[in-house]
Amino acid sequence: METVSENRSHGGTQGVYRHKSTATGTDMTFSVFVPDHEAGAKLPVLWYLSGLTCTHANVTEKGEYRAACAKAGIIFIAPDTSPRGEGVADDDAYDMGQGAGFYVDATQQPWAPHFQMRSYIEDELPALIAEHFQVDMARQGITGHSMGGHGALTIGLRNADRFASISAFSPVVAPASVPWGEKALSGYLGEDRAAWRAYDACTLIEDGARADALLVEQGTADQFLEEQLKPELLAEACANANIPLTLNMRDGYDHSYYFISSFLADHVAWHAERLKA
Repeated sequence: METVSENRSHGGTQGVYRHKSTATGTDMTFSVFVPDHEAGAKLPVLWYLSGLTCTHANVTEKGEYRAACAKAGIIFIAPDTSPRGEGVADDDAYDMGQGAGFYVDATQQPWAPHFQMRSYIEDELPALIAEHFQVDMARQGITGHSMGGHGALTIGLRNADRFASISAFSPVVAPASVPWGEKALSGYLGEDRAAWRAYDACTLIEDGARADALLVEQGTADQFLEEQLKPELLAEACANANIPLTLNMRDGYDHSYYFISSFLADHVAWHAERLKA
């Protein structure tokens, strides 16, 4: 693991790191904020998955989470959204290819050789984090934004025994039913919609996935709200499955990091309550 940068911030260390991924076959970059802590102490972890066109840098530079994480004693990890580099398949559109991995393990060409983001986020990167940082892997939470909100919900629901807390900002809750998701899932996984169900929060819940609680933040001025996000579908699925869902519709907020940074500290505190020893 290569250290790209480390900086002191809010009584902790904000680092950016790079490593050679076996899952994607490429170099992958991620950021980690570690609050100061007693030697030997292991801290809980909050994963943050970013949205379309983003890298680890968006939330690292704009998220305003460090003070809250330092107060709560939580390690904050932000991976990249896709494999990148020469020889990695791409698309001219922003919603497919590099920067748009959708947190799936692709089965279709030309994506399958590198776009194994589910395996990277669920298996490879956690093992690397556990090796190099003082983390308590028995206390993990996950959150994310937009495409990353979709990733947080689906990864959290598929691994409910691992994640004690799941939240999301402006998530794509039903990708199998909206243009972004239909394009990505058909491209990465093929036309068999049965293969899509593991990557759709609403169908996962329909198929029996459960969580103790979900927290979702959504701006009412979000330009993608009606066509791509459809939080009402998640509300319906959770109601049918008796999953407690807190859906905060924030008046006047859009899809940007102005919105995320306004409420990310609240989410850190919400996760901290659920990640207590």
